[in-house]
Amino acid sequence: MAERGDSSDEEPTIAEDVVVTKYQMAADMANRVIKAVATACVEGAVVLELCILGDHMILEETNKVFKKEKEMKKGIAFPTCVSVNNCICNFSPLRTDPPAKLQKEDVVKIDLGVHIDGFSAIVGSTLVVGCTKDNPITGRKADVIMAAYLASEIAHRMLRPGGENFILSDTIQKVAASFKCSSVEGIISYCLKRNRYDDEKTIMLNPSDTLKKDLKKCEFELYEAYCVDIIVSTGEGKPKHQDARTTVYKRTDDIYNLKMKASRVFFSEVSSKFDIMPFTLRAFEEESKARMGVVECVNHKLLEPFDVLYEKEGEFVAQFKFTVLLMPNGPLRITTAPFDPNTVKTSLELEDPELKALLSSSTKKAKKKKKAKSTEVTSETAVKENDAVDDSKK
Repeated sequence: MAERGDSSDEEPTIAEDVVVTKYQMAADMANRVIKAVATACVEGAVVLELCILGDHMILEETNKVFKKEKEMKKGIAFPTCVSVNNCICNFSPLRTDPPAKLQKEDVVKIDLGVHIDGFSAIVGSTLVVGCTKDNPITGRKADVIMAAYLASEIAHRMLRPGGENFILSDTIQKVAASFKCSSVEGIISYCLKRNRYDDEKTIMLNPSDTLKKDLKKCEFELYEAYCVDIIVSTGEGKPKHQDARTTVYKRTDDIYNLKMKASRVFFSEVSSKFDIMPFTLRAFEEESKARMGVVECVNHKLLEPFDVLYEKEGEFVAQFKFTVLLMPNGPLRITTAPFDPNTVKTSLELEDPELKALLSSSTKKAKKKKKAKSTEVTSETAVKENDAVDDSKK
């Protein structure tokens, strides 16, 4: 590991063992929570209860660690969202919203995050209610899920120092097209920083001409952390708003003197409880007052909404989201979705030789060739040495 910098103001990075440990702790928790939520996604399950389950488990898990560090902040890095079928993302209903229940063969996307001391581990996965290895899903649902899954696997392999965001975005679209699908326009993956859910360095899926104007080319660098969000649709991948209430927000850096007392009380609670991490209005004891206070905060850009987005009715959307650390031994994926490819049966496949080569490549960095100690070293030994790889968690 690189040595810690002398300046106390220097941004802590995964070049430090202690930072990697905190990321990994958050990731282990996120992996356990999403597995539990996925297990609870059965026919008849209530979406609200699934979201509450995820958030409750995150707080329960994070309260167990660093108990003596009273000033350390930890908890929800992204509230649990459960988005079904053509709903693209960010669906996390309030207790006062009409109940939504899962039905057999619904395409369910689960998205959540955990942070320890401001270091966030985010994870997202897709499942189909009632489907197993013995009863796999087929048709367009299978196509879109496999497209998103393979795109996430390839993205993992491309996230190496020197790689470029535009190239990665284009590659994901090529994978989606192989399954007659589209990556969803405008979905952003961010470079993670401490106490920052987003950063200037981004990877945007399928950007429109308008969005491209504001995009900046960037290269991935050693010791960076990324939250990678892969969302693919059977449709055109053009997000739309419907009548679903926005419930997830995060604080911005803007300043404004709020006029309404309800808004000031609400924003004060946001700042003390969540700081800059995304939160849900469901986390407030009095949802009605939270709904009232959030309006002025959003109107004056003190809060940024995570709108609930939809694809066209009748289309299906799949998501795989993970956190990866760019380490010397290769990209280390620390959050893993509970997904079994054997539950999906599609008639389509990757045909592009370059994409197939990427998919079959290792995520670990190969060791340098060792010099032979004597002329008696066999070719078999040499092959084994050349094929050896580092332990990615080293």
